[in-house]
Amino acid sequence: MTSFKPRTGGQILVDQLVKQNVEHIFCVPGESYLAVLDALHDAAIPVTVCRQEGGAAMMAEAQGKLTGRPGICFVTRGPGATNASAGIHIAKQDSTPMILFVGQIETGMREREAFQEVDYRAAFGPIAKWATEIDDADRIPEIISRAFHVAMSGRPGPVVIALPENMLTTIAEVADAPYVEAVETHPAPAQMADLEKRLSAARNPIAIVGGSRWSEEAVAQFTRFAERFNMPVACSFRRQMLFPADHASYAGDLGLGVNPKLLARIKDADLVLMVGGRLSEVPSQSYTLFGIPGPGTELVHVHPDAGELGRVYAPALAINASPAAFAAALDAIAPPKELPWAAGTAQAHADYLAWSDPTEVKTVGRLQMGAIMQHLAEVLPDDAIMTNGAGNYATWLHRFHRFRRYGTQAAPTSGSMGYGLPAAVGVKKLHPERTVVSFAGDGCFLMHGQEFTTAVQYDLPIIVLVIDNAIYGTIRMHQEREYPGRVSATSMKSPDFAALAVAYGGYGERVDTTEQFAPALARAMASGKPAILHLILDPEVITPTTTLTAIREKALASGH
Repeated sequence: MTSFKPRTGGQILVDQLVKQNVEHIFCVPGESYLAVLDALHDAAIPVTVCRQEGGAAMMAEAQGKLTGRPGICFVTRGPGATNASAGIHIAKQDSTPMILFVGQIETGMREREAFQEVDYRAAFGPIAKWATEIDDADRIPEIISRAFHVAMSGRPGPVVIALPENMLTTIAEVADAPYVEAVETHPAPAQMADLEKRLSAARNPIAIVGGSRWSEEAVAQFTRFAERFNMPVACSFRRQMLFPADHASYAGDLGLGVNPKLLARIKDADLVLMVGGRLSEVPSQSYTLFGIPGPGTELVHVHPDAGELGRVYAPALAINASPAAFAAALDAIAPPKELPWAAGTAQAHADYLAWSDPTEVKTVGRLQMGAIMQHLAEVLPDDAIMTNGAGNYATWLHRFHRFRRYGTQAAPTSGSMGYGLPAAVGVKKLHPERTVVSFAGDGCFLMHGQEFTTAVQYDLPIIVLVIDNAIYGTIRMHQEREYPGRVSATSMKSPDFAALAVAYGGYGERVDTTEQFAPALARAMASGKPAILHLILDPEVITPTTTLTAIREKALASGH
């Protein structure tokens, strides 16, 4: 019988992460998993110590989003785990591979409501892809192997693993698990032939790309397909990095405040090729874009998880394949001799260019966000990574920034506030050589603003644009629409964010006018430090196209 070196559970766990080529770990330390921290002391995996578990989980999720391998996060039991739950929810709705390890009480104390005791299977079961607990140190390699398989395969998602304190100090003799690759699903040749036939019969098709399990190569392959077929392509909500915005086939994105011409084009399509995404609430415009279950048009749905095919929309052709495998198979199908939709494709791209032109947008106030977006387009490299959380401020980024490369966007489709800053830390850790710019509202920043000091500690010179309008803008917008003039619980008083940046050890500058932005950005980038530019925006500038006053007056006129 083969014998193995005796190791503690904590050491076995860390060795499994090494076997899986884990390159980063994010954590908030806790006494419940000291054995893991001790094992990490001698491991070759860098550990980033964060300030709050939600921020740590979001950093891990952002890395999972850009790499396709699980982002790794460790937190302590009880409040540590529940603080991290926002990151788990993001990973679930964004289909992101991620593993959250939670320190747990000793097994002998269960069901006494011990200090910070939580049943993690019950607490995380509804929002994680899998939640479990390891009772036996001998089973650590098995559970970690399964966790990587579950997190990456099918529709990716988060796994939560509780680690009882006594299990981590138990000595065991067990073999390490092998490296895990995601299970790939490929389209059948007959399905590709069927798709080719349907495209040949179409008069007005459009493709929508979304979801996860893409790669730089897959995006390039799908772009070649769109080029050969001269087909318009739209990106799903916060998935704009899946198709180059400067390509002649690009038609825009299905997000919040979507281009009405794009919506009309999709509704008029006689064939919709949906690849990777689920067309959930936001991209489907609150489930009004297509009928349910019959979509009302010929729908070809490609998804890596068979459980998503037909779950909401009944497709004419369902293809159970990952976007990467499907994109590779597209080279084998040929376009028809005639492309009756070609003129429509050119018009779709022209409509997108007009819609996303920031020079055409003028708003009230001394700070013009359109001009700021134009300047960013002029000075940022194509591979700059843009992150954001949730709020009306993000409309400026999504509508006017032209994403050209895969791996340049980290944003929560779940609409979670506070995501942009920790995501920027996570992706800067992943790509220290690239420019990383985070957009945040004043309310959004303050959800996880303490992680700015994490960027300072690890010398990660991210640029954070805090767009301060002294209100919870999205909520105020809806409040004025539904209860005009009755302002309640949506006003804010924020700190001096530039001074806060300096207090944390970074660079900070206040920007009151459009003219101040360009030199302030140059100084921030030249500082070599994590930087905050505090942008003061008139609260009337609630979207690029309307004001709070206009929304209120329209609501009052309609009898609200």
